[in-house]
Amino acid sequence: MHKKNKHTDDYDFNQLSLVHTDLESFIFTNANNKKTIDFANPKAVKALNTALLKSHYDVAFWDFPDHFLCPPIPGRVDYIHHISDLLERSNLTENITVLDIGTGANCIYPLLGNAEYNWSFIGVDSNDDALKEAQNIIDKNNLQDQIKLKKQNDNAHVLSGVLSETDKVTVTMCNPPFFKNEEDALKATTSKLKGLGKPTDQMVRNFAGQAHELWYKGGEKAFLHNYLYESSLLKTQSYWYTSLVSNKDNVKTINQSLKKLGATAVLTIGMNIGNKKSRIVAWTFLDEQQKEDWNKN
Repeated sequence: MHKKNKHTDDYDFNQLSLVHTDLESFIFTNANNKKTIDFANPKAVKALNTALLKSHYDVAFWDFPDHFLCPPIPGRVDYIHHISDLLERSNLTENITVLDIGTGANCIYPLLGNAEYNWSFIGVDSNDDALKEAQNIIDKNNLQDQIKLKKQNDNAHVLSGVLSETDKVTVTMCNPPFFKNEEDALKATTSKLKGLGKPTDQMVRNFAGQAHELWYKGGEKAFLHNYLYESSLLKTQSYWYTSLVSNKDNVKTINQSLKKLGATAVLTIGMNIGNKKSRIVAWTFLDEQQKEDWNKN
């Protein structure tokens, strides 16, 4: 994990259950005499994440219907820390505004980015119910001035319709849908349950999730290439464009496409969370003079 990640050590379940008492009922002692939870149980995972947000990030309220995606906090905050490093290397340290593509009902990246670095966020989603739940979280944590929401009215687009030629953000973030369809998502769930030593006859995703959160026609590759193309139409609206990329085979085609689209820099940043390896791809279209002008402003 990133050196600034607060979750490099084992969870202190005693302390976390004091912060969020609902977690206590899910805690048990395993065969190695260590306290843990059943990570295949979505309610247990949600209770743990709520406790982590309360304990480490001062998020007093975090709740939404159980059918929405419930993200793992350590991996999400790692993305935030790597983006912070990227911005520091670019001499971007003040008045940071982040566009979060697919913010979801959980609103997790805006909450973490604001808590850790006091960044302002524009959270984008195409689902009315998700936006309603995210706004409820924002309101109950009194973050209306720091986090704004926008609706993407056309699922065929990523940036078009939410980032205009007159807008300006410091960086964009995105955790794209991984799967091509529901069948692919269920296959991944089966594999995960097997890895946790759980029966696969009850297909319950331990992080839940709705269709628009988990799959996209053509899968991750199609989504990303749509994103790349639309970013090339808005070259000066964001200093950096970034995305998580789950499938490492997609990185090569991303680099090829960005070269054709005129990107002036493309970076791949490795991420390791436990046994899971992922990566962030970041790109910019700004030339050196535009970067210099940006930093002056």
